[in-house]
Amino acid sequence: MSTPVPGMNTPDAPSLPQGADAPQDSDLPAGAAAPDAPRPPAATGPTGGTTDGSDGSGGTTDGAVRTGGTDADGLLAEQLLRLTRRLHRIQKRHLEPVGITPAQSRLLRTVAHYDRPPRMADLAARLEVVPRAVTSLVDGLEAAGRVRRVADPTNRRVVLIELTDAGRATLRALRSARRAAAEDILAPLTVDQREELGGLLSALVDPGPERRC
Repeated sequence: MSTPVPGMNTPDAPSLPQGADAPQDSDLPAGAAAPDAPRPPAATGPTGGTTDGSDGSGGTTDGAVRTGGTDADGLLAEQLLRLTRRLHRIQKRHLEPVGITPAQSRLLRTVAHYDRPPRMADLAARLEVVPRAVTSLVDGLEAAGRVRRVADPTNRRVVLIELTDAGRATLRALRSARRAAAEDILAPLTVDQREELGGLLSALVDPGPERRC
């Protein structure tokens, strides 16, 4: 055992900086705040959104809860447009043997709808097109012998559009072509599904005066 040297003090434990407390095992670094307890995950609603209006990632959904995150109406509109294009292609294919375009066939059916030969203005209003478009279609049908221009017996300055025998024969061929085109497009549907589709399409085509813009 060594003997203390006279005049020398026994070294004390290292001193701490002035004003500092002695560290404890559970202390954090100086200036650090104690961490908060972990937050439980946000509760979700039946459609995947959160019940507190957030999107589960810190943002908000602005109060809108989307079903499955998709725009159902936009998807439906796109499907209708695709179906329209497919119908046009199928109809055009079936009309080619008849030698008539879809626009001409529509005009011919419209002429046949009237009890008496209609005026050009009547056809334009019925088809919701400008008179110039009707003139072009009538020119093509008249050149094929399917319609003819006649003067209105009550006003010689008014021109009426009259079906010819060839036009009536074309209408019969059109009905067969349209049935074949419809069968192509509706083949995957059952009879009940076709009836339901007919009702839905009627509601869209003729929504009633209170819903028209």
